Amino acid sequence: MDGVVSGFVQDSITKETLVGATVSLVGTRLGSITNKSGFFSIPKVATGKYTLRVSYVSYKTNELPIVVEETGSLSLRVLMVASSVMGNEVTVQADRIDERRQINVSRVNIPMAQLSQIRIGGEADIFRALQMLPGVLTSSQISSGLYIRGGSPDQNLVLLDGMTVYNPTHLFGFISAFNNDAVKDVELLKGGFPAEYGGRMSAVLNVTQKDGNQDHVEGLVGVGLISSRASAQGPIGNGSWFIGGRRTYLDLLLGLLPSDPESPFPSFNFYDVNAKITQNFGPYDKVSISGFLTSDALGLEQPGLLFEIGIGNKATSARWSHIFSPDLFSVFTVSASNYRNGFNGNNSGFRFEISNSITDYTIKSELEWFATNKLTIKGGYEGNLFNFTYAQTTGSGDESSPGQSSTSLLNIWDNLHNLFAQGNYLATEDVSVQFGLRSNYWSKSNLLTFDPRAAVRVQLTEDIAIKGAWGIFHQYLRLAAAPDFSFFDTWLPTDNTVPAGRSDHYIFAIETKPWDGFNFNVDVYYKSLFNINELRQNQTRASSVAEVFYVGNGHAYGLEFFLQKKMGKLTGWIGYGLGWVNARFDSVNRGEEFRPKYDRRHDVKVNALFTLDERWDLGASFIFQSGQSYTGATSQLMGGAPGWDGGLVMVNPSQRWGLRLPASHQLNLNVNYKTTIFDLPLRIFLDIYNVYSRRDIWFRYYDTTKPLPEVTDVRLLPILPTISFELKF
Repeated sequence: MDGVVSGFVQDSITKETLVGATVSLVGTRLGSITNKSGFFSIPKVATGKYTLRVSYVSYKTNELPIVVEETGSLSLRVLMVASSVMGNEVTVQADRIDERRQINVSRVNIPMAQLSQIRIGGEADIFRALQMLPGVLTSSQISSGLYIRGGSPDQNLVLLDGMTVYNPTHLFGFISAFNNDAVKDVELLKGGFPAEYGGRMSAVLNVTQKDGNQDHVEGLVGVGLISSRASAQGPIGNGSWFIGGRRTYLDLLLGLLPSDPESPFPSFNFYDVNAKITQNFGPYDKVSISGFLTSDALGLEQPGLLFEIGIGNKATSARWSHIFSPDLFSVFTVSASNYRNGFNGNNSGFRFEISNSITDYTIKSELEWFATNKLTIKGGYEGNLFNFTYAQTTGSGDESSPGQSSTSLLNIWDNLHNLFAQGNYLATEDVSVQFGLRSNYWSKSNLLTFDPRAAVRVQLTEDIAIKGAWGIFHQYLRLAAAPDFSFFDTWLPTDNTVPAGRSDHYIFAIETKPWDGFNFNVDVYYKSLFNINELRQNQTRASSVAEVFYVGNGHAYGLEFFLQKKMGKLTGWIGYGLGWVNARFDSVNRGEEFRPKYDRRHDVKVNALFTLDERWDLGASFIFQSGQSYTGATSQLMGGAPGWDGGLVMVNPSQRWGLRLPASHQLNLNVNYKTTIFDLPLRIFLDIYNVYSRRDIWFRYYDTTKPLPEVTDVRLLPILPTISFELKF
C-alpha cells in the first residue's frame, strides 16, 4: 500500500517554518517544495526505507532516514541548522523534477539571507531589491509605486500575510513599507500568475511575516543616520510572537544640510509597525494574527509651488491553517485593510486639496490537494467588501483672497466574489502544464467575468528549458494619480458607469545554466490592456467614477535579460530590460496614441556583493534608466478680470508626455563589518547613496508667477553617506 510523507520544515532554534525548502527522497524521483506555511507533501510513496533530504538556501542540507509503514502516512517536522555559507546546497534529480512541475513563469523568490545583504541608506530593503530586477521600474527615485512590465502601481496585488496593502512603499522610494526584520519570505510574480491570485492586471507581490522565535526571547536594535528600528520576538503558549517598528528622521538630517532656495530639499518622515502572534493547536492546526501600521508625511515649498501629503495604512489578518489529511492542506484567512491619504497645496495661485480612503474586508479559503506525485490541485473562494471615499476641492487665490473653488465627493460601498481552481500536472519528465480558471462577480455593476490561465514548461536539455504562459486578468480597482505626483494613490472602484479593466498576458521565456553557479534567463512579453484609466485633470464635480477618469486601451511589450551568480565570494546579477508602453484615449492627446509618464525604454541594473572574509562584506549597485516622460508647453496665455490687480498666466501643453527628462543613473556603495560588543553580535554598515551626487530631476513644471513662465526642475537627493549599527541580543 502506498503512503504519504508530509510535514513541516523549520529552523532548528527558532522553529520558524521555512518557505520554499526542497524536500526529496534520495534514490527516487519523488520530491516536493514547502508552501507558504512551510508544509510539504509527497504522496504515492511505496512502503519501505528511505533517506529524506531537505535543502534550503543558507541552511545545511539535512538527511534523515525514514520508514514508510504499510499503514501508509508519515508526518514529520524537519529541523534545519543555519549555515554561515550562502548557497551551498546539494542539487538532486528530485529537486529538478519538482522544479519542472512548479513551472514558475516570471516568478522571482528572494531568499531573506540574500536580501539582507542588499542595503541602501543603512537599510536592507525589499523594494530596493525588487527595483534591481529587470522589468521592475519606478517613475523616479522618489516614486512609491512599482511599474512592472508596463503596468501601473494599481495593477499590482500586494499581500502581507493575506491582507492587501494599498500603499506598499514609503514616499522616498528607496525605503519600502515592509520592515525587513519582520519578513520571512518575498515572492514576486511579474506576469502570467496563477488563478489563486486575482483582482489585478499586472503582477503579484506576496510577502510573509515572521512567526517569531518559539525557543527564546531575542531582540534587535538598528540605529542609523536616516532611520532607526527595533524588534523583539519570543515564545508564548504553544507558539510565538513578534513586534517590530521603524522611524526615520531624514527630515531632521536634511535640515542640517545647506539648501538652495531655488532647488530645496523636500521634508519627509515616516514610521511603520509590524506585529504577529502565532499559536499551534495540536499537530494539525495553526492560528496566527498579524498587524501592520504605516504613516508618511511629505512637504515641499519653493517659488510658485507648495504642497503637503499624508499617507497611511492600517491592516490586520487572522489565518487558520489546517491539515485535513497528509495530502490535503487548507488555509482560511480573514483580513481588514484601510488606506487613507491627504494631499493639499498651491501651484502658482491654484489651490487643491484631495482626500481619499479605501477600507477592504476580505475572507479567503484555500484547499491544496497533493493528489499524486504528478498532480497538485488548488482551489477556493475569496470575497471582498469595499468602502471608498473621495473628496476634492480646487480653486484659485490664497487664504486671504480665496477666489473661486469647487468640491466633489464620492462615498461608495460594493462587494466582490471570486471562485478559483488550478492544477499543476507533470505530463512527462520533461513537460509540465498548469491550467486555471478564476471567476469574478462585481455586485454594484452586476458584472460576471471569467479569467482562464495556462502555462507550460519544456525541459529541452539538462541546462535549458523553455516556458510560456497566457492568461486573462480583470481588475476592479482604479487609481487616480495627480500627474506630477505619481506617488499619490487615490483608489476608486469600477462602478456601473465604467467597464472593468482587463489585460491579456503572453509570455515566452528561456531558462539556462550556461556555467556552473550561473543562471541566465530571457523573458519576452506582450500585454494587451483594455479599459485602463487616465485622470480627468480639470474635473471638479464628480458624482460617478466615469466622471473622474477617461477610459481607453493600450499595450506593453518588451524583453528582459537576467544573468545571476548565486555562489562564491562574488555574487550578484546583471539585468537589462527593453520595453515599450503605449495608450490611447479618445479625449486625451487629441485621440492619438501616447506613452505614459512611467515609460522607460532602457533599464540596466547591476548588483554585486563580495565577501572578503567572515567579518567584511562589500556591496555595490548601479542603475541606468531612460528618463521619465513629461508634457512640455507650446505657448502661454494671459488673462485678467475687471477689478483684479493681478493676472492669470497659463501654458498650453504640447503632446501628452511627449518629452523625456534626461536619463537617470545612480551608483550606491556599502561596506558591512561584523564584530561583537559585550559578547553580543554587532554589525556596522557604511553606505554611500548616490556616490557621484547626481541629483536626478523628480519632475518639471512651469513657474507662471514670473513675467515670462520659466521651466523649473524639482530635483532629488544628492550624495548621502550614512553609517548604521545593528545589535542583536
